[in-house]
Amino acid sequence: MSEELRPSARTEAAGWIGPRLGGEFGAARRTVPGGFAAYARIFHPAGDHTWAEVAAATGRRAHPLMQWHALVGLPDPYSSRDPLWDGDRPELGLLEPDTFARLRTVLARHTGTADACWFGLWEGYGGVDIPPAAAALPLVELPGRAYLLLGGALEAAWPHWFSGQSPNLCRPQDRAWCAASEIDFDSTLVAGSTALIGELLRAPGLEVAAIGPDDSLAFDADRINAPPGSAGSPDAGTRGRSWPRWWRSR
Repeated sequence: MSEELRPSARTEAAGWIGPRLGGEFGAARRTVPGGFAAYARIFHPAGDHTWAEVAAATGRRAHPLMQWHALVGLPDPYSSRDPLWDGDRPELGLLEPDTFARLRTVLARHTGTADACWFGLWEGYGGVDIPPAAAALPLVELPGRAYLLLGGALEAAWPHWFSGQSPNLCRPQDRAWCAASEIDFDSTLVAGSTALIGELLRAPGLEVAAIGPDDSLAFDADRINAPPGSAGSPDAGTRGRSWPRWWRSR
């Protein structure tokens, strides 16, 4: 753990988040708080590949609410192999170091308290080396999840600072934005100002789509990429398509 990040018992620092979480199952604002001006989804890389590149390789269609299993031709996210893709899968619940560093750089420009931020680490990780004193602290209790709270400068949150795990929650003291890598998601959600989301869409090295607070990221939310051979399955004409303006790929 970075020496500049301090485990904290000030769970009230996250008290504003819980009441602003809600919506239908799968809604973005069940993971990041509602009430912000804009929202974005950052797709975790599939090794050296973006999701748009995988879509081009599998004959599927990239769009803001695509799901990985649908992108690689599976009917659900629980299958053990990808029939249309033999490369890497995106990580669940964490950002790679380079991706996290790029996100952190953008986030720092959109808060007045970059030196005073709060971070949440899901309490259920096994094999994570948490100091004994930190393990005894109260947790931040949010719907369905509990987190160890740490405070410090955004710059101190180096990628993979807990035995390979990046923070699951990240927000500044001034509440200008909130970023969340939900443990079961292969993408990170960011809620903030329109300026922040606009810069994320333009940021090199990040694959980002603008979404709405009530857009669903549930496993059945991808209504475009149906399993191969089924009604609604994309045809070969999707290969090499031009991506619309909401899409910015690294």
